[in-house]
Amino acid sequence: MLAAGASRRMGVNKLLLEIEGEPMARRVASLCLRAGLAPVIAVLGHEAERAEGMLAGLEVQCIRNKNHASGMASSLTAGLAALPGGIDGALVFLADMPFVALQDVRALCAAFAPAQGRVICIPAHGGRRGNPVLLGRQCFAALAGLAGDGGARRYIQKNPDIVCEVPAGPGVLADIDTPEAYAAFSAGRQTSRHPPE
Repeated sequence: MLAAGASRRMGVNKLLLEIEGEPMARRVASLCLRAGLAPVIAVLGHEAERAEGMLAGLEVQCIRNKNHASGMASSLTAGLAALPGGIDGALVFLADMPFVALQDVRALCAAFAPAQGRVICIPAHGGRRGNPVLLGRQCFAALAGLAGDGGARRYIQKNPDIVCEVPAGPGVLADIDTPEAYAAFSAGRQTSRHPPE
């Protein structure tokens, strides 16, 4: 779970904002645990101590990315480096995407089959690709050299033959990274709650 950013567009630490009574990043981490993912690793940076406190009590390994200001790629590489040996793949979750459904996470894991060419599994809704993205172990070495804020996007674009799109719900496209997005969610809270999982 990438949770190291400074929330510059939001103006406050967005990961601590409440989504239906739960801090955003804690909600995402809880989803990962309910899906049976292990280990769940949270890559922290900006206000790391506050983020660790917000995740307290969950079976989540917190690591700190000292280079988080350089962009998302450094957090991705830090998270991959923290994985234990023998891991077949990693589901890279953005902590500001609290509306991903449990069934979408399970569908990504079910679709993952490196031996059959499905090395990278990406959720898609309405013809658009979203997040989280499941990356096979064979991608890790190439991703370790990434820099900047693009994450794994360029690598995925260069390797379309190992990519599998998995149909998913609208939550895979919905992030909350501006005051306007959070206000829109808050205003619609009573009538457009996230569907039960």
